[in-house]
Amino acid sequence: MPVSVEKESGASSRSKGVRMAQTGRPMGIEALEAFLLGRTEAGAVPGLSVSVVKDDRLAWVKGFGVADLATGSPATPQTSYLWFSMTKIVTATAVLRLAEGGKLDLDAPADEYFRGFKVVSQPMPVTVRQLLNHSSGLANPLPIRWVRPADAPDSDHSAFVSRLLAKHRKLKSVPGERASYSNLGYLVLGEVISEVAGTSYEEHVREEILSPLGMARTGFSYPEPAKDGAATGYQPLWRPLTPLFRAALPRGVVGPRQGRYVSFDRFYVKGPAYGGLVGGVEEAARFVMLHLNGGQVNGVRLLSAESVVEMRRIMPKGGKRDFGLGWFRSHEAASHFRRAPWRRGWLLERDANLPGGVGGRRSYGQHH
Repeated sequence: MPVSVEKESGASSRSKGVRMAQTGRPMGIEALEAFLLGRTEAGAVPGLSVSVVKDDRLAWVKGFGVADLATGSPATPQTSYLWFSMTKIVTATAVLRLAEGGKLDLDAPADEYFRGFKVVSQPMPVTVRQLLNHSSGLANPLPIRWVRPADAPDSDHSAFVSRLLAKHRKLKSVPGERASYSNLGYLVLGEVISEVAGTSYEEHVREEILSPLGMARTGFSYPEPAKDGAATGYQPLWRPLTPLFRAALPRGVVGPRQGRYVSFDRFYVKGPAYGGLVGGVEEAARFVMLHLNGGQVNGVRLLSAESVVEMRRIMPKGGKRDFGLGWFRSHEAASHFRRAPWRRGWLLERDANLPGGVGGRRSYGQHH
């Protein structure tokens, strides 16, 4: 249920209103709160956490319902959620920072920075920019098994990416010809960042983005100790399908049933650059402020204003979406909003139901 914040038309106070993407109707904060509370009380979702950003400040943040059905622990602004593909905006921001520092060229061939990409047959070189805006032509294999239990040993990310590229050497389209969403492209970008920065992707993101923004409880693992807990993922599922669903995912990922839901034990994705961040909406709002405030927050500048604008510039059009560098919006969303704000850039929502990509295609902003 993507939600965007927009100025109300004709509002003399210049206050912010909220429009629901599904209907385009205006909704104030009080009405939004009542709507979200109604969703959890009616059992539409077990729980959710929401933050609303206005310019350079956190305008509103609240949790609704429960983060875990078994314990009844409440969802709060600090509850940790798997970010999944919200991570892609962070990955793109890291790439733009490296470009601003003269460490890479967005229009240079990606295999100049990650030689493992040379295994892909390229009629013309795929550039870093094309990986960012999903116009590389790379395949988008279903990532349903790209997960591991949280207590399982971490895998070699580079080897994982290399195996995937070896299986998908043939591009689906000529680079730059059209845009088509690809998680694999962002796995490659993670390797590009690691090679250029001379450290792991995770360490680079922590040092260059999360730490300067004060996002101490956001990272690539569940925080310990988890003062406010972590949300348990849930998937509504017809009971007879439970064994098939359990068999489709790696052992140790699917947990017990809770009423009409199948729960998930704590897990991580394989390949952090396409969807590996974990954290709460209160801290995630700081990252949104960075992009709404021209690349700086509280006097800390991480991107130039020019790079922030460049990331939101519409690049090749593909299907039902317009793509920028990391960002995308659906054509449907653009038709609802006069300003057509970028999805995920204005209001962050994570709920205790299953985020997109594992066992389903639920969307809370960007498909996984």
